[in-house]
Amino acid sequence: MAHLDPYRYLPGLVLLLLPPLLLLLLPPAAPVSLTRRTPAALEGFRRLGIRGPAGSPGHRPAPTSAPYSGASEPGGAGGAGVCKSRPLDLVFIIDSSRSVRPLEFTKVKTFVSQIIDTLDIGEADTRVAVVNYASTVKIEFNLQAHSDKQSLKQAVARITPLSTGTMSGLAIQTAMDEAFTVEAGARGSPSNIPKVAIIVTDGRPQDQVNEVAARARASGIELYAVGVDRADMESLKMIASEPLDDHVFYVETYGVIEKLSSRFQETFCALDPCVLGTHQCQHVCVSDGEGSHHCECSQGYTLNADKKTCSATDKCALNTHGCEHICVNDRAGSYHCECYEGYTLNEDRKTCSAQDKCAFGIHGCQHICVSDRAGSHHCECYEGYTLNEDKKTCSVRNTCALGTHGCQHVCVSDGAASYHCDCYAGYTLNEDKKTCSVIEEARRLISTEDACGCEATLAFQEKVSSYLQRLNTKLDDILEKLQVNEYGQVHR
Repeated sequence: MAHLDPYRYLPGLVLLLLPPLLLLLLPPAAPVSLTRRTPAALEGFRRLGIRGPAGSPGHRPAPTSAPYSGASEPGGAGGAGVCKSRPLDLVFIIDSSRSVRPLEFTKVKTFVSQIIDTLDIGEADTRVAVVNYASTVKIEFNLQAHSDKQSLKQAVARITPLSTGTMSGLAIQTAMDEAFTVEAGARGSPSNIPKVAIIVTDGRPQDQVNEVAARARASGIELYAVGVDRADMESLKMIASEPLDDHVFYVETYGVIEKLSSRFQETFCALDPCVLGTHQCQHVCVSDGEGSHHCECSQGYTLNADKKTCSATDKCALNTHGCEHICVNDRAGSYHCECYEGYTLNEDRKTCSAQDKCAFGIHGCQHICVSDRAGSHHCECYEGYTLNEDKKTCSVRNTCALGTHGCQHVCVSDGAASYHCDCYAGYTLNEDKKTCSVIEEARRLISTEDACGCEATLAFQEKVSSYLQRLNTKLDDILEKLQVNEYGQVHR
C-alpha cells in the first residue's frame, strides 16, 4: 500500500473551509429599514422638492465651487458655498411624549441641530424657535432668542422631554399664536420672509389637528410633517402643506431620522449659478433664488438680445473718457471731447486751453475787442461812440467831434448822433444845410460907404472865402483819412 502525503491535500482543504470560517469571523450586518414596505406607508424617503412660485425657503451659497452632489450625509446637498439658504422664520414642533425614549429624543435634537447647520442663522437671515409638546406645550425659545448657530444648538441640546400625551393640534395652535408673532421675533408680512414649521411625532394626535393645521396654513405657515415608527400617516397628511409628496416624511425608527436633515437641506438650498461660475453673464450675475439668475450690465452698457452679453451705450457715463470739459457720445459706443465756450481743444483731444477771441477775430465787437482773463473778453467803442445794449455794436455819441459832419462853417451837436450846421456872421446857410453864402445886404452896406474900397474888400473876402472853402475841404479829407487809418489799425 502506497504512503499518503498529508500535505498534498492541504491547499484544497483550505479552499474548502475558508468560506465558512469567514462567515463565522465577520459580524452580522445590522438591518436598517427606512420605510414600511406597505401601501399605507410612503415608499422610501419623500424627497423634498424645490417649491414653485408660492415661494421656496431659498438657496444657499458655499465656499467651494464643487458641483452639486445631493449626498445624503448632512451638508451633502451641494456642500457649503454652492447654495445659500433664504431667510426663514423656522419653528420646530417636536413630540416629547413618553413614547419617545430618552435616546430617541436625543436623536430628534441631533436632527434639529443638523438642519440648523445647513442654514444661515442671523437676525437678517434664518431665525429658529422650538416648541416642545406632549400633553402640554412649552415654547423652549422664540425666534429672536438666538442669532448664531453655536448658542442655538446649545439651546437645543438643553431641551428635555415633557410627559405623556400627544397634543399635536394644541402644539400647532401655540406655535401659530405665540411663536409666529412679531413680539416673539417673527418678521411681519412686509418683509416677505417665509414662515415654516416642521413637526416631528411618533404617535397619533390625541386632539383635533385638521382644523388647526388648516388655519395655520391659511395664515401663511408652511407645514412639514415628519412621522416616526407608529406615527399615523393620515394625521401627517392632514397637518402638512400641499403638495404632500414634498411635505410629508416617514422613517421607521428614530435611529435614521438624522438622515432626513439632508433632504431638508435640498429644500432650503438651491444651486446658485452665480457662485458656481456657470452663468455665462459677461458682466454681472444676479441670483434670483430657487437656483435661477439673470444677467445685468455695468453702467454705460445695455444687455443684448441673448440676455448674457453687453454692449457699450454711453462711454461718457462710465467717467473713463478723460475729457477735461465735455464728453460727447457718438454712435456705436464711441465719443469725443469738447471744450467750454472760450476754450480750444488741445492736441491730445482731451484737455482744453483758454482761447483769445480778440486775437482770433471771433469776438463780434464792432469797434474794439478787449481780452479778459480765462478766455473771456468785452467790447468797447471809439471816442464819440457808445456801446449798445447788445454789448457788441456802437452808436455815435457826438458827430461834430468826429469831424465827419460836412458843415462848411460850424457844426452844432443836438444830442446823441444828432447835429446841424451853422454859418459865420455875414453868411447864410444854403439849401444843402451844410454850405454857407455871403449875405447880399452886407455887400450893399459896404458899397454905399465906399464903393471902391468895398469892391476891393469884397474881392478880398471872396478870395478869402474861396481859400477857406478849399481849406475846409482839405481838412475834411485829412480827417476822413485819419479815421480810416485808425479803424484799420484796430482791426488788424
